Amino acid sequence: MRAGIRRVVHVSVTNPAESSPLPYFRGKALVEQDLAESGISYAIVRPTLVFGPRDILVNNIAWSLRRVPIFPVAGDGSYLVQPVSVADVASLCVDLAVREDEVVRDAAGPETLAFEELVRLVAAAVGRDVRVVHAPPRLVLALARAVGLARRDVMLTADELAGLQASLLTSREPPCGTDSFRSWVAASGETLGRGYVSELARNFRPYDHV
Repeated sequence: MRAGIRRVVHVSVTNPAESSPLPYFRGKALVEQDLAESGISYAIVRPTLVFGPRDILVNNIAWSLRRVPIFPVAGDGSYLVQPVSVADVASLCVDLAVREDEVVRDAAGPETLAFEELVRLVAAAVGRDVRVVHAPPRLVLALARAVGLARRDVMLTADELAGLQASLLTSREPPCGTDSFRSWVAASGETLGRGYVSELARNFRPYDHV
Protein backbone atom coordinates (compact mmCIF):
# COMPACT_ATOMS: atom_id res chain seq x y z
CA MET A 1 0.00 0.00 0.00
CA ARG A 2 2.89 2.36 0.78
CA ALA A 3 4.15 1.77 -2.78
CA GLY A 4 0.91 3.12 -4.18
CA ILE A 5 -0.48 -0.18 -5.39
CA ARG A 6 -4.22 0.20 -5.79
CA ARG A 7 -5.20 -3.33 -6.79
CA VAL A 8 -3.56 -6.74 -7.19
CA VAL A 9 -4.60 -9.38 -9.71
CA HIS A 10 -3.15 -12.67 -8.52
CA VAL A 11 -2.91 -15.67 -10.86
CA SER A 12 -3.50 -18.77 -8.75
CA VAL A 13 -4.73 -22.23 -9.78
CA THR A 14 -8.05 -24.05 -9.73
CA ASN A 15 -8.92 -25.99 -6.59
CA PRO A 16 -6.30 -24.61 -4.18
CA ALA A 17 -6.72 -25.79 -0.59
CA GLU A 18 -4.77 -25.21 2.61
CA SER A 19 -5.44 -28.86 3.45
CA SER A 20 -4.09 -30.15 0.13
CA PRO A 21 -1.30 -32.75 0.35
CA LEU A 22 0.19 -31.17 -2.79
CA PRO A 23 2.54 -28.25 -1.95
CA TYR A 24 1.71 -26.27 -5.09
CA PHE A 25 -2.03 -26.23 -4.45
CA ARG A 26 -1.52 -25.66 -0.71
CA GLY A 27 0.91 -22.82 -1.37
CA LYS A 28 -1.49 -21.11 -3.76
CA ALA A 29 -4.22 -21.28 -1.11
CA LEU A 30 -1.94 -19.69 1.48
CA VAL A 31 -1.00 -16.86 -0.90
CA GLU A 32 -4.70 -16.25 -1.59
CA GLN A 33 -5.36 -16.05 2.15
CA ASP A 34 -2.51 -13.59 2.69
CA LEU A 35 -3.81 -11.42 -0.14
CA ALA A 36 -7.34 -11.45 1.28
CA GLU A 37 -5.97 -10.27 4.62
CA SER A 38 -3.65 -7.60 3.16
CA GLY A 39 -6.19 -4.78 2.99
CA ILE A 40 -5.40 -4.20 -0.70
CA SER A 41 -8.15 -4.42 -3.32
CA TYR A 42 -7.67 -7.71 -5.16
CA ALA A 43 -8.88 -10.16 -7.77
CA ILE A 44 -7.82 -13.79 -7.86
CA VAL A 45 -7.79 -15.65 -11.17
CA ARG A 46 -7.60 -19.44 -11.00
CA PRO A 47 -6.60 -20.98 -14.35
CA THR A 48 -6.99 -24.62 -15.22
CA LEU A 49 -4.60 -26.06 -17.84
CA VAL A 50 -3.35 -23.09 -19.88
CA PHE A 51 -2.63 -23.64 -23.56
CA GLY A 52 -1.11 -21.37 -26.18
CA PRO A 53 1.98 -20.89 -28.36
CA ARG A 54 4.99 -22.59 -26.72
CA ASP A 55 3.18 -23.49 -23.53
CA ILE A 56 4.97 -26.16 -21.54
CA LEU A 57 2.70 -29.16 -20.92
CA VAL A 58 0.86 -29.43 -24.24
CA ASN A 59 3.94 -28.48 -26.26
CA ASN A 60 6.11 -31.08 -24.56
CA ILE A 61 3.46 -33.77 -24.99
CA ALA A 62 3.59 -32.94 -28.71
CA TRP A 63 7.42 -32.93 -28.62
CA SER A 64 7.37 -36.42 -27.10
CA LEU A 65 4.75 -37.73 -29.52
CA ARG A 66 6.91 -36.64 -32.46
CA ARG A 67 9.74 -38.84 -31.17
CA VAL A 68 8.25 -42.04 -29.77
CA PRO A 69 6.11 -44.88 -31.20
CA ILE A 70 4.47 -45.55 -27.81
CA PHE A 71 3.21 -42.89 -25.40
CA PRO A 72 2.54 -43.96 -21.79
CA VAL A 73 -0.38 -42.38 -19.94
CA ALA A 74 -0.39 -42.77 -16.17
CA GLY A 75 -3.24 -44.91 -14.86
CA ASP A 76 -6.42 -45.22 -16.88
CA GLY A 77 -6.15 -41.76 -18.44
CA SER A 78 -9.77 -40.91 -17.59
CA TYR A 79 -8.93 -38.05 -15.22
CA LEU A 80 -10.14 -34.70 -16.51
CA VAL A 81 -8.59 -31.44 -17.69
CA GLN A 82 -10.37 -28.28 -18.83
CA PRO A 83 -7.94 -26.39 -21.08
CA VAL A 84 -8.13 -22.60 -21.21
CA SER A 85 -6.27 -20.40 -23.69
CA VAL A 86 -3.65 -17.95 -22.49
CA ALA A 87 -5.61 -15.25 -24.33
CA ASP A 88 -8.75 -16.02 -22.33
CA VAL A 89 -6.78 -15.93 -19.07
CA ALA A 90 -5.18 -12.60 -19.97
CA SER A 91 -8.54 -11.12 -20.96
CA LEU A 92 -10.07 -12.14 -17.62
CA CYS A 93 -7.13 -10.62 -15.71
CA VAL A 94 -7.55 -7.31 -17.54
CA ASP A 95 -11.33 -7.28 -16.98
CA LEU A 96 -10.97 -7.92 -13.25
CA ALA A 97 -8.15 -5.39 -12.86
CA VAL A 98 -10.48 -2.44 -13.48
CA ARG A 99 -13.14 -3.55 -11.01
CA GLU A 100 -13.35 -2.33 -7.44
CA ASP A 101 -14.71 -5.40 -5.66
CA GLU A 102 -12.79 -8.35 -4.27
CA VAL A 103 -13.44 -11.27 -6.57
CA VAL A 104 -12.23 -14.84 -7.08
CA ARG A 105 -12.85 -16.34 -10.50
CA ASP A 106 -11.87 -19.58 -12.19
CA ALA A 107 -10.39 -19.26 -15.68
CA ALA A 108 -11.57 -22.37 -17.50
CA GLY A 109 -12.22 -23.22 -21.12
CA PRO A 110 -15.43 -24.49 -22.71
CA GLU A 111 -14.28 -28.13 -23.13
CA THR A 112 -13.62 -30.78 -20.50
CA LEU A 113 -11.53 -33.70 -21.75
CA ALA A 114 -10.17 -36.93 -20.35
CA PHE A 115 -6.38 -36.64 -20.28
CA GLU A 116 -6.01 -39.55 -22.68
CA GLU A 117 -8.36 -37.78 -25.09
CA LEU A 118 -6.18 -34.67 -24.91
CA VAL A 119 -3.10 -36.75 -25.75
CA ARG A 120 -4.87 -38.33 -28.73
CA LEU A 121 -5.97 -34.89 -30.00
CA VAL A 122 -2.37 -33.69 -29.84
CA ALA A 123 -1.13 -36.83 -31.61
CA ALA A 124 -3.65 -36.33 -34.42
CA ALA A 125 -2.70 -32.67 -34.73
CA VAL A 126 1.00 -33.43 -35.22
CA GLY A 127 0.24 -36.30 -37.57
CA ARG A 128 1.53 -39.12 -35.42
CA ASP A 129 -0.14 -42.53 -35.23
CA VAL A 130 1.29 -43.25 -31.79
CA ARG A 131 0.14 -46.14 -29.64
CA VAL A 132 -1.17 -44.74 -26.34
CA VAL A 133 -0.76 -47.22 -23.49
CA HIS A 134 -1.75 -47.15 -19.83
CA ALA A 135 1.18 -47.41 -17.45
CA PRO A 136 1.80 -47.27 -13.69
CA PRO A 137 2.43 -43.70 -12.50
CA ARG A 138 5.88 -44.68 -11.19
CA LEU A 139 6.91 -45.81 -14.69
CA VAL A 140 5.66 -42.57 -16.26
CA LEU A 141 7.58 -40.57 -13.66
CA ALA A 142 10.74 -42.62 -14.25
CA LEU A 143 10.55 -41.96 -17.99
CA ALA A 144 9.90 -38.26 -17.38
CA ARG A 145 12.93 -38.12 -15.07
CA ALA A 146 15.10 -39.67 -17.79
CA VAL A 147 13.95 -37.07 -20.31
CA GLY A 148 14.45 -34.33 -17.73
CA LEU A 149 18.04 -35.41 -17.12
CA ALA A 150 18.73 -35.41 -20.85
CA ARG A 151 17.19 -31.94 -21.25
CA ARG A 152 18.57 -30.50 -17.97
CA ASP A 153 14.98 -29.90 -16.91
CA VAL A 154 12.18 -31.29 -14.75
CA MET A 155 9.60 -32.63 -17.18
CA LEU A 156 7.02 -33.91 -14.70
CA THR A 157 6.92 -34.17 -10.91
CA ALA A 158 5.02 -36.60 -8.73
CA ASP A 159 2.95 -33.71 -7.36
CA GLU A 160 2.06 -32.48 -10.85
CA LEU A 161 0.97 -35.97 -11.86
CA ALA A 162 -1.06 -36.36 -8.66
CA GLY A 163 -2.83 -33.06 -9.41
CA LEU A 164 -3.65 -34.23 -12.93
CA GLN A 165 -4.94 -37.59 -11.71
CA ALA A 166 -7.14 -35.85 -9.13
CA SER A 167 -8.71 -33.76 -11.95
CA LEU A 168 -7.69 -30.57 -10.14
CA LEU A 169 -7.26 -28.68 -13.41
CA THR A 170 -11.01 -28.40 -13.87
CA SER A 171 -13.61 -25.96 -12.60
CA ARG A 172 -17.05 -26.26 -11.07
CA GLU A 173 -17.96 -22.78 -12.34
CA PRO A 174 -19.50 -21.99 -15.73
CA PRO A 175 -16.54 -21.55 -18.11
CA CYS A 176 -15.48 -17.98 -18.78
CA GLY A 177 -13.13 -18.94 -21.62
CA THR A 178 -14.43 -19.26 -25.17
CA ASP A 179 -11.41 -20.53 -27.13
CA SER A 180 -11.72 -24.18 -28.16
CA PHE A 181 -8.75 -26.41 -27.39
CA ARG A 182 -9.82 -28.82 -30.13
CA SER A 183 -9.79 -26.07 -32.73
CA TRP A 184 -6.53 -24.56 -31.50
CA VAL A 185 -4.60 -27.83 -31.40
CA ALA A 186 -5.82 -28.86 -34.85
CA ALA A 187 -4.72 -25.50 -36.27
CA SER A 188 -1.35 -25.59 -34.46
CA GLY A 189 -0.20 -29.05 -35.46
CA GLU A 190 2.43 -27.85 -37.93
CA THR A 191 4.47 -26.03 -35.27
CA LEU A 192 3.37 -27.69 -32.02
CA GLY A 193 6.16 -29.64 -30.33
CA ARG A 194 8.85 -28.77 -32.89
CA GLY A 195 11.08 -27.77 -29.99
CA TYR A 196 11.22 -28.69 -26.32
CA VAL A 197 10.19 -25.98 -23.83
CA SER A 198 12.13 -26.09 -20.56
CA GLU A 199 10.28 -25.39 -17.33
CA LEU A 200 13.48 -24.54 -15.50
CA ALA A 201 14.88 -22.31 -18.23
CA ARG A 202 11.65 -20.33 -18.50
CA ASN A 203 10.62 -20.00 -14.88
CA PHE A 204 13.68 -20.46 -12.67
CA ARG A 205 17.08 -20.07 -14.34
CA PRO A 206 16.60 -16.39 -15.26
CA TYR A 207 16.63 -15.70 -11.49
CA ASP A 208 19.65 -17.85 -10.56
CA HIS A 209 21.92 -14.83 -10.12
CA VAL A 210 19.41 -12.27 -8.85
